[in-house]
Amino acid sequence: MSAAGGNENGAMNDDVTWMPPEKVEDLYAKAGGNRFASNNRPTSGARSDVALPRGDSQVQLYSLSTPNGIKVSILLEELGVDYDAHKISIMNGEQFHSGFVSVNPNSKIPAAIDMDGPDGQPIHLFESAAIMTYFADKYNRYNFSSNGRARQEMMQWIYFQMANQGPMTGNFGHFFVYAPEDKFETREYGTARYGMEVQRICDVMDKHMEGKTYFVNEEYSLADMALFPWFDQLRKGYVHKCGISAAAFLSVDRYANLNTWADMLLQREAVQRGTQVCSWAHEDTKPWLKVVPVPST
Repeated sequence: MSAAGGNENGAMNDDVTWMPPEKVEDLYAKAGGNRFASNNRPTSGARSDVALPRGDSQVQLYSLSTPNGIKVSILLEELGVDYDAHKISIMNGEQFHSGFVSVNPNSKIPAAIDMDGPDGQPIHLFESAAIMTYFADKYNRYNFSSNGRARQEMMQWIYFQMANQGPMTGNFGHFFVYAPEDKFETREYGTARYGMEVQRICDVMDKHMEGKTYFVNEEYSLADMALFPWFDQLRKGYVHKCGISAAAFLSVDRYANLNTWADMLLQREAVQRGTQVCSWAHEDTKPWLKVVPVPST
């Protein structure tokens, strides 16, 4: 089928071989075959009537150890806030349970409930950066509340993370690891397109960190906590089944400033704990709290 295209005289070209169907619905079947296909629908809302688990703490966190989830758990650990962590299995569709949707209508992790909201009443929280800003402002830490210039710079990096680093890295990971096996040209196009953009984003960050310890004002802040997990995902995650890793494929070791910064952050105990909260690999949502029984003698 020829696509709609024109030359300089407005005549139709015959050498363009793809054109969209009348409706996107005609293409839905072609998106099948990826690991998350069963979750993909064009509509929102609950798909099953299941209540959220609740603990006794003031803060209830509903998450998984993806980069977006790790952002929030690192902050909560840094703040020393008492919170209950509940793992949400996105592979099993638990983000579409009615209880979760009541907290986050967008059905994405992380989400949280603060039982002591601004008016003393519970408040539902969603979107990782919004959750982080809420708690940092509530406890007045890591937020440059008394430095307007630094606060603005911090927010710019957080928005950069939400609009650029996270989505582009996630898109790269989808095509590199999760897209349908038989979509060769599609996978190569997507991997090249988003891989190149991820490299550009890393270059932006790496150049900014030249001669710096932290992203803003030489002080540890929300900006560092937000940017770290997605960069660390490139260093350690997204491994193709053939064994090629994102780190090798994208030459992540070239970003010396970022690697030095990330290694430094990983020395923080709160960061180490935050990366383990609601881990895919552990049944316990805070595995460092698990008491290992001592065998009796």
